Amino acid sequence: MDFVIWVAEKVGEYLVAPVGRQLGYLVHYNSNIAELQGEAKKLGSIRQNLKLRVEEADRKGDEILPDVRNWLTSTDNISREVDKFIEDEKKAKKSCFFKGLCPNLISRYQLSRQAKKKALDVKKSLEGGDFPTISYRRPLPGAGSETPQGYEAFESRNQALEKIMEWLRCDDVKMIGVCGMGGVGKTTLVKQVANQANQEKLFSTEIYIDVSWTRDSEKYDGTAKIQQKIAEMLGFQFQGKDEATRAVELKQRLRPKDKEVEQKDKDVEEAESKDKEVEKEKELKKMKILIILDDIWKEINLEEVGIPFNNQTKCKVVLASRNEDLLRKGMDTQKCFRIQHLQEKEAWRLFKKTAGDSVEGDELQPIAFKVVQECGGLPIAIITIAKALKDESVAVWKNALHELETSTPTSIWGVEEKVYACLEWSYKHLKNDEVKSLFLLCGSLSYGDISMDHLLRYAMGLDSFNHIKSLELARNKLVTLVRTLKSSSLLLSHDGYSLEGEASRLLFTDDDNKNVMMHDIVRDVARNIASKDPQRFAVREDVLLEDWSETDECKRCTFMSLNCAVVHELPQKLVCPKLQFFLLHNNNPSLNIPNTIFEGMNQIKVLDLSGMAFTTLPLSLQSLTNLRTLCLDRTYKLRDIVVIGELKQLQVLSMAGSNIQQLPIEIVHLTNLRLLNLNDCNKALQEIPPNILSGLSRLECLRMISSFTQWVAEGVSGGESNASLSELNHLRYLTMIEVEIPDEALVPKEDKFFENLTNFAIFIGEFHWLEKKNERSKTLRLNRVDGSLLLRDGIGKLLKKTEELQLRELEVCHGPILRSLDSLKILKVRECHELKILFLVSMARGLPQLEEMIIEYCNDMQQIMAYEREIEIMEDDHVGINLQLFPKLLSLKLHCLPELMDFGYFSSELETTSRGMYSQGNLRIDMQLFSNQVLMMLFFSTGTGLERVGVIGPDPDRLWAGMQASGLSGLR
Repeated sequence: MDFVIWVAEKVGEYLVAPVGRQLGYLVHYNSNIAELQGEAKKLGSIRQNLKLRVEEADRKGDEILPDVRNWLTSTDNISREVDKFIEDEKKAKKSCFFKGLCPNLISRYQLSRQAKKKALDVKKSLEGGDFPTISYRRPLPGAGSETPQGYEAFESRNQALEKIMEWLRCDDVKMIGVCGMGGVGKTTLVKQVANQANQEKLFSTEIYIDVSWTRDSEKYDGTAKIQQKIAEMLGFQFQGKDEATRAVELKQRLRPKDKEVEQKDKDVEEAESKDKEVEKEKELKKMKILIILDDIWKEINLEEVGIPFNNQTKCKVVLASRNEDLLRKGMDTQKCFRIQHLQEKEAWRLFKKTAGDSVEGDELQPIAFKVVQECGGLPIAIITIAKALKDESVAVWKNALHELETSTPTSIWGVEEKVYACLEWSYKHLKNDEVKSLFLLCGSLSYGDISMDHLLRYAMGLDSFNHIKSLELARNKLVTLVRTLKSSSLLLSHDGYSLEGEASRLLFTDDDNKNVMMHDIVRDVARNIASKDPQRFAVREDVLLEDWSETDECKRCTFMSLNCAVVHELPQKLVCPKLQFFLLHNNNPSLNIPNTIFEGMNQIKVLDLSGMAFTTLPLSLQSLTNLRTLCLDRTYKLRDIVVIGELKQLQVLSMAGSNIQQLPIEIVHLTNLRLLNLNDCNKALQEIPPNILSGLSRLECLRMISSFTQWVAEGVSGGESNASLSELNHLRYLTMIEVEIPDEALVPKEDKFFENLTNFAIFIGEFHWLEKKNERSKTLRLNRVDGSLLLRDGIGKLLKKTEELQLRELEVCHGPILRSLDSLKILKVRECHELKILFLVSMARGLPQLEEMIIEYCNDMQQIMAYEREIEIMEDDHVGINLQLFPKLLSLKLHCLPELMDFGYFSSELETTSRGMYSQGNLRIDMQLFSNQVLMMLFFSTGTGLERVGVIGPDPDRLWAGMQASGLSGLR
């Protein structure tokens, strides 16, 4: 019975409960509709608030999270459905019987049921509408997304572009520098680098940042600026407030992840797959990014910024600056590329494109060509001037050309503000007043190349280097400042032929003896700056000097350069009480210099009258009691120089290329003289009275090549009228000398002055003028002298320092003759017919610097090297010693040595045999191949030994075949 009752109750429950729910829709109709309306109102309020937040984010340029947009879209559909439902419900009420008094139960049921369901949908949407974060910062378009405005695919620029792209493709290169003078096109090029990288898809994004603001502050404080710019370009926001924290955040995003971190990120991704911001952050960590920092003026610590650098980083940086030293030394770039000015055809193409085709007109074209030449291939000048002259009349073009030629472009729109101001920044950021003064001096000197010799003379005279007293120290200082100007792109090396010739190798090494030059526009800027300088510079071309000499400008000048090609006479007096530097260029042989011209220049320190055609010096010269440098080079008519003896402060006196016949005794009063240059007086100088040279107690440098040779032998007495070389023993400061000694008998027995020499070019014997150009700063050449001269103590000490040694027609028996040549780099032996052995093996071991050896026309030469005793051969054979001979040898020439049987030792692995053959492993070279029929030249690569052999003779094919048969088949 109980079981039946329980079954009946369950049946009733399953039947009655659904019926109750269905009846409930009718009973709770009003409350269901009210609940829906309430939830819909909540949804509308939340949606409205969210829309306002979205609109604000849109205005900021942020990217809205997909979930937010999806929620707004779905709730928008729900809201429309609810609104329509409520409208339908109102209509349903009106359609009821008896004006709503008798409701339609079926309709009420359906509406109540729908309201309940929709209310649940709205509640569900409300639960998903809580968005603490609705957007993220949208990454800006990469710097490479567009071709930079103004880029022209010139050949010179394409070469630079391809080289930089090659480095970017190399995994080992992380940091690249691009340098060049202001306005040469660095910015345009690095932007094109970004564009090219974008096209090749080398990086996930390219970030370009202009950091020119680094020039505006003495103390660099822009780390936060760079961090913020990178964050904006990558589209993320920093959590930290200080620079150090932000740097850590940047490194986390820019540094690739290791495997452990990748696995953790994968776990996080699975756990938080819907967190789009986390996904965005992970994507950033995988990005390969190119960062370009343009127009750097000060060192930037990239680690402090947060840019990581290690072997695993995927981040690369391109830096652009005017200062090459800043890139190479300060920023430690792995590669650095210097951008040069445009070639002539490229410059014309850019000018024509900017100015328009009108420049091709018959009347305008020749003027336009000259205007382009004045721009010197500098893009900023070409574009600025072309825009200024576009559509102007011929008269305006002619005026512009005149102003450019005279360095006064005051009427050309934009030149002062854009071109000059651009380059003036480089001047303002030079390190100190010394280098700034040198820059202004270079700008005032000439329109061509500038000799390092001249710069040294002028700097010594002006005391530009803070009272440096030594000539050697002054030279080192000058080299340092010139390199600074080159690094800053304000000076250029002059690698071509120069009318000035190279600087003396006596004073400057191979790297430093090349002339320098200024870009035309840079020179104009230098002169523009100098004209405003308190220590005023004036450069004048064929002006009416009589009128100009009365102006305030002339009276205020401290530096003056006059070019007198047309002027025939200078004023009787130039009243320049502040003048310190006076350079007179003269292309007019009839120019007359009055005796009184210097009376108003009592402060002058440097005077250059080179090339003047006077026979005597102006008497007013003796009033220049502060004069320190006097240059009288190429004064071919000058005879009387007695007045120079009054210039007791003189430190530099140069009369190279003059035709003076006698050095007056008054010169002995120049006890402060440090440099005396008498080179190339072409045998005109016949007399130097005794004790004049020895009286120049401060002399450091004496130059007398192709000049005076009438030395008197030591110990000669009675009627002597000339100096002897023994006087040089009294000059304890003498460290540099160029001198000819026509006879070995003139070399004093006590030659202690050789000991102090650091640089020298000494020629003992007779030499043709073409043979007097030394290749090294320490050169000794002997011709037709007794070989015993090499054994003298003074010469022996000189040989230890010698870098270039030439021996010709030595009177010697057998040999060997050479010893102690630790510094030797070039050895030339010629026509020493009695010489059989050049040097001992023991001495050859002391030639670690030897790069070039030429031995020719020595009839009796049998061995280049030989052992001194037979026991040494046995010892070397027994020990198998590695001799390490000639490790730096680059070339060897053996020519016309008919008796040569054995060279000796060739490289670090070659050993001799008793049969006069070389052995190197299986390589055996029969030295009888070196006969008088063979001109043999061997070229070496440093560290790799013999590379190429050239054989020239009456039957080269046979000789070459013979050498290959001896084991040389692998040679070219």
